[in-house]
Amino acid sequence: MSAETSSSTEEEHTITDLSILVAGVGNMGRSHTLAYREIDGFEVAGIVTRTDSGKPFADELGVPHFTDYSAALAETRPQAVSINTYTGSHFDYVTQALQADCHVFVEKPLAETVEQAEAIVALATERRRKLVVGYILRHHPSWTRFVEIARTLGKPLVMRMNLNQQSAGENWQHHQNIMESQSPIVDCGVHYVDVMCQMTRSRPRRVHAIGARLSDALAPDMYNYGHLQLTFEDGSVGWYEAGWGPMVSEVAFFVKDVVGPKGCVSIVSGATGDSDAIDSHTQANCLQLHHASLDDDGNPTLPDEFIDIADEPDHLALCHREQAWLLDAIRNDLDLTEHMQDAVDSLRIVLAADESVRTGQVIEL
Repeated sequence: MSAETSSSTEEEHTITDLSILVAGVGNMGRSHTLAYREIDGFEVAGIVTRTDSGKPFADELGVPHFTDYSAALAETRPQAVSINTYTGSHFDYVTQALQADCHVFVEKPLAETVEQAEAIVALATERRRKLVVGYILRHHPSWTRFVEIARTLGKPLVMRMNLNQQSAGENWQHHQNIMESQSPIVDCGVHYVDVMCQMTRSRPRRVHAIGARLSDALAPDMYNYGHLQLTFEDGSVGWYEAGWGPMVSEVAFFVKDVVGPKGCVSIVSGATGDSDAIDSHTQANCLQLHHASLDDDGNPTLPDEFIDIADEPDHLALCHREQAWLLDAIRNDLDLTEHMQDAVDSLRIVLAADESVRTGQVIEL
């Protein structure tokens, strides 16, 4: 698309909805598509899936369905593309979209390698297109408050997080598909190391990780359980654990807490089962804040605080918030430099953790 054509197209859409092509309509892609339909300002231009599996959903919405991504881009000529496919296709799909002068939303992780991620960011910057990566926890009120409180606890911080999923049936098959190219601590870990980096605002220095292959359904060099340990320049430390599969325990599958010299804060989810239910991955009943201060007799001076978050979204509402931010970034020309760099940095950490699993070495960052 020429600069002249791009300019005239943007002027054309200043008083109409932003056309967006959706690639991939699995769990996240379907939810994002429904969000685009609900948000005043988006128009779904079409849906792309590798097979005809997405056609019934496209027909339901009354939009074109494609099995060829390049052809869909050329035919629909959207202003934006939403990429919700497996990570192996991200680099190619995002690159094509940016070269077509489209703004891009792409699910995490941004790419399979740090080099690919850096190339994507450089291209988005060069083309002056918005690139939003699906770090959905950044749009969750409980999680943003969690980060804010953690920053008041002093330094160093001890950050403990996990998300284990006892998956079966279609969800276990979905996890196996992901593990054709990446492990749970890469796919999910980018969320949680991103949260840790927000909390510490310190440079990560080294990572060590362990992993185990618990199913013969996986390739010999893949593992479905992983645990990483991350050390920061300010002395803060954090660990993240992720396991997927029908053998995974649901005991303490949702641990999200942070300890500092002044006390600790935890997300109280109330979750006791359904570790594979997508809503259970983000929802929080409240935050529990414990104060470390003691009186002269060595007793606590303050009771624990239970902080209710009134504005608690379900999964679809959370996707709605994330995509509303995409629209805001495009329409109001938000500076996404830090957002894009954070996506690269968190990917760098989890890929180093994956290297540590495979080599048994501590990886310096």
